Amino acid sequence: MPDTRDKAAVRAEAARLLATFQNAGAVVVETPILQPAETLLDLYGEDIRGRAYVTSDPIMGEAMLRPDFTVPVVEMHMAQGAEPARYAYAGEVFRKQEDDPHRAPEYFQVGYEVFDRADAAASDAEVFALFHDTLAPFGLRAATGDMGILMAAVNGLTTSDRRRDALKRHLWRPRRFRTLLDRFSGRAPNPEGREALARGNPFDGMDAPLIGLRSRAEIEDRVAALREDMATPPIPEAEVALLADLLGIRETLANACEHLRDLAVDMPAIADAVERFATRNRAIAERGIDPEGIDFEGSFGRTTMEYYDGFVFGFHAGQRPDLPPVATGGRYDALTRVLGRGKAIPAVGGVIRPELTLAVAGGSA
Repeated sequence: MPDTRDKAAVRAEAARLLATFQNAGAVVVETPILQPAETLLDLYGEDIRGRAYVTSDPIMGEAMLRPDFTVPVVEMHMAQGAEPARYAYAGEVFRKQEDDPHRAPEYFQVGYEVFDRADAAASDAEVFALFHDTLAPFGLRAATGDMGILMAAVNGLTTSDRRRDALKRHLWRPRRFRTLLDRFSGRAPNPEGREALARGNPFDGMDAPLIGLRSRAEIEDRVAALREDMATPPIPEAEVALLADLLGIRETLANACEHLRDLAVDMPAIADAVERFATRNRAIAERGIDPEGIDFEGSFGRTTMEYYDGFVFGFHAGQRPDLPPVATGGRYDALTRVLGRGKAIPAVGGVIRPELTLAVAGGSA
């Protein structure tokens, strides 16, 4: 954990970055550190408990220390914000780091968010260019991805809606996604217990009452779903190979565009998303950034927060591979639909970690 002098330096750097975003036209906003847990649990399910600090408040009920700013900023905008809107913020977030005890569980984020219906590609380029220019003095490597292309590819697979939904749900968990894809394509067998349950009747010979959280109807529905899944033909091998090609792309934005257009010939489901990608590249170029100098990775963004559903980006310190990303961001249109309760607006944003800019610059992390 940083000492008092380190924290003062981080606060000063956060204030500098916040002023940069404010000068770009953002309104500075604040969000409470203690957030109602219900919203986050609705969004991410019980998985969020493994990453957040949970407590209980006599009035609020179950609550969490703020794991990030985007969700409360979106809630604020959807409840009372004018359009278009640009917001900036700075403050601490709290996340458990069980997998890496050397990473701080409490750190600062300075963010910039854009809510604008006019031109999604232009908004993406605006946010990316602002971060690119702000971080230019630190010599970071920019990397980008597109979760919208990946979701379109999964939507185009020849399989059941149930299997497509499962794959989309686990896009952000690469190992689980690969396990499901191998099973759904016939590359790996179904678990033995699953097959036995699908073939048999779980209530045969049962005279005693059910004890547990699931009702008999729920168990029967689950067995019916397993039987339907077992009867679903495997995803064609050619489609699995195309998806692997997409996930494996590591090229510049310009070269990736041509690669993606080639893939779209055999994966027509991604064609519209690829053209949005090309439009964004042009918008980035219009901001004075050469697409030949920006990396694109087909799998980029799959281990970040699950609300990103389009363009994603990050800035990394090549000279400090021990550091996490200095900045991350992306598009999260679907999140505004969920939190807007019937309303929605295209939105994109990102955050910078000021203690990491100091570390890259040679200061104290």
